[in-house]
Amino acid sequence: MRRIPWTLVVFAVAFCVPWLGSRFYTFIATDVAILALFALSLNLLLGYTGLVSFGHAAYFGIGAYTSAIMMKSLGLPFWLAWPAAGLAGGLFALVFGFFCVRLTKIYFAMLTLAFAQIVWAVCFKWNDVTGGEQGMPNVPYPALDWIGAIPGLDGFRVGDRFYFLTVTLVALAVAVLRRIVQSPFGRILTLIRENPERAEFIGVDVRRYQLAAFAIAGVFAGLAGSLFGIFNRGVFPDFAYWTKSAEVLIMTILGGMGHFWGPAVGAAALTILNLQITAYTQYWPLILGGILILLLFAFPGGLVGTTVDIARRLRTRGRDAGRP
Repeated sequence: MRRIPWTLVVFAVAFCVPWLGSRFYTFIATDVAILALFALSLNLLLGYTGLVSFGHAAYFGIGAYTSAIMMKSLGLPFWLAWPAAGLAGGLFALVFGFFCVRLTKIYFAMLTLAFAQIVWAVCFKWNDVTGGEQGMPNVPYPALDWIGAIPGLDGFRVGDRFYFLTVTLVALAVAVLRRIVQSPFGRILTLIRENPERAEFIGVDVRRYQLAAFAIAGVFAGLAGSLFGIFNRGVFPDFAYWTKSAEVLIMTILGGMGHFWGPAVGAAALTILNLQITAYTQYWPLILGGILILLLFAFPGGLVGTTVDIARRLRTRGRDAGRP
């Protein structure tokens, strides 16, 4: 199982969604892909480094606004705006993280929330640059005619073409993230999560590694924010509000923090649940909250985490049963 290139498999399956023929499926799949990248970026902090951030949406919003300003206000192409969004998210995360990593536990979490609220306030009040409360509507799509020239992809609508672009970019970002967590750097982050005092005792500069993880997570959150702003055809202050941070935190915990694909599964589960419940009742927050509570009790390690634990126990029992 470990030898299977899961990133490539998931990418290949996701790439086939537009062939189902429904705009609705493509719309939902685009939303899930972007939010999965957002949740995976938080998992680098929460699941691998053990840092609980209540303000991760700040870098999501910064990336969205950076991309929107460059494409709409400055007329620059997407291929410059998208990496610039990741760079902006990473730089702000580096600055904010410099102060945040000096604190621990709840104090760290509250400081991340404070910085995020500052970002939201700037987005909400700086009318000349961000559009203030009205945000920045009508963010243009990137030029996608070249996708129609690829054999087999001609004849698709603009939304489908943007989906192909989104899935490809998300797959590349996910592959890089997976490489990071499997590297020696990622193993040191796991060591810091398990026992920061022991890591410091053996010579690991804990704050420096935490700051690096904070900045890297900001980069990928900014990249996700850029795609989300274009997908929604507008960028608004709510992108950086604390509720967005809570949403991605729920996705990560629901899917299984510390498991690489857990947050992506959580993003898909929460998106689909929210969509189904809102279609049937106006009391969707109550119903959704109740379902989430039941899921977290039934799957204490998250959907992926609990499934992996059960599979591991079954394999262990099978081996024990086969021994004389």
